[in-house]
Amino acid sequence: MQALASTNLAVEKEEFTSDALPDFTSESYKDAYSRINAVVIEGEQEAYSNFLDLAKLIPEHAEELVRLGKMEKKHMNGFCACGRNLAVKPDMPFAKTFFSRLHNNFIEAFKAGNTTTCLLIQCILIESFAISAYHVYIRVADPFAKRITEGVVQDEYLHLNYGQEWLKANLDSVKKELMKANKENLPLIKSMLDEVSNDAEILHMDKEELMEEFMIAYQDSLLEIGLDNREIARMALAAVI
Repeated sequence: MQALASTNLAVEKEEFTSDALPDFTSESYKDAYSRINAVVIEGEQEAYSNFLDLAKLIPEHAEELVRLGKMEKKHMNGFCACGRNLAVKPDMPFAKTFFSRLHNNFIEAFKAGNTTTCLLIQCILIESFAISAYHVYIRVADPFAKRITEGVVQDEYLHLNYGQEWLKANLDSVKKELMKANKENLPLIKSMLDEVSNDAEILHMDKEELMEEFMIAYQDSLLEIGLDNREIARMALAAVI
């Protein structure tokens, strides 16, 4: 299964005046960035490991899944460089705790051989969250991080697309598990966003916009998988109940 880049959404190139950007040198910015930067570094590291595990669950696609995982490793290195560019040390203990619930759910599903749950967590939930957050961040990032993030977000569509195509091809047999996995894991995304909302605001990333962008990306992905509007509405409701 060859993952294809999305042509539906392009990275925004809108230019902003300096007044719209945060002060990248302030202590408050660097403090907030230490956690946000750690989150994206850990997220890419988790993705790398998750794709290697997916290669074991879907051996017929192992070569492609390992390739996608290596892309995530490259992204991680890029975001490490973003932190160094601002002389910020990422708060990795915070980030590991931040991802712990999703990580544990993925590992539990992997050990049980639940490919659908693993794909939902990594390729749909995490990738939709990353894509939406990166789009918002690009508008207010420092010039170095903006270049890095613009390259990363294009790759993330390949990862989202892989999950969409596998779930679409197997939807009839996996829909029940997909619904169950969504109910258990979608609420975690909202709680994770709440946890970093104050730091995101300091980076000039609005919490409401982040959640809106995520839900749009997530519901568009479910539509691509082949769910109907009623099913998508039921699944999306898990984020607010």
